[in-house]
Formats: sequence, structure tokens, C-alpha cells
Amino acid sequence: MSQNQNQNSDQNRNQNENQPSSEQLLDVRTIDGPPFGDIMSALGSLDDDGQLRLVAGFEPKPLYEVLEARGFTYETECRERTDEDNDDDDEEWHVLIETA
Repeated sequence: MSQNQNQNSDQNRNQNENQPSSEQLLDVRTIDGPPFGDIMSALGSLDDDGQLRLVAGFEPKPLYEVLEARGFTYETECRERTDEDNDDDDEEWHVLIETA
């Protein structure tokens, strides 16, 4: 293999490593009843480098310990809702979950 081919191969490998992983979205605000089973199912279907973005109308504090025990890391962010037609809560919680 020539030196140029080696450099191109290294560049392609670095580009693939820098690409964001796939992200699934699960909005539990639309689930009727406790969302725990839906969340666990979505986590079970993640690829090794996949991410799950959980959206909830409340901070899912009880979930954090479960995530840690099962080898996941997470980042939580509270955002103000922008949907003016919705008179419910003014906040939505986004939890980005990935395998540790």
C-alpha cells in the first residue's frame, strides 16, 4: 500500500471516530401510565455507541440510580417549553443516556 493510501485510510478512520453516534428519541410525555418499561425497552435496543434522548415533563430522578446500576451515563437538562398552546407544565426535561 502506498503512503497516500495509508494517509487516506487513517483520515477515514479518524472521520468515522469523530462522527456523532446514533440518537434515539423517547418522549415519555405521550405514554399513558408509568414509562419505566418503555425506557428499559429503548435502552435494551441501543447500539454500543448509541444514545437515547429521554424527554419528560418532570425530572426522572428515580431513573438515575437504575441507569448507573446498569452501566449507563446520563446528562440532564431542564428546558422551558416553547409550545404556547400547552397550558400544562412550563418545563420539559431532556436526559441524554449512553453506555458507559
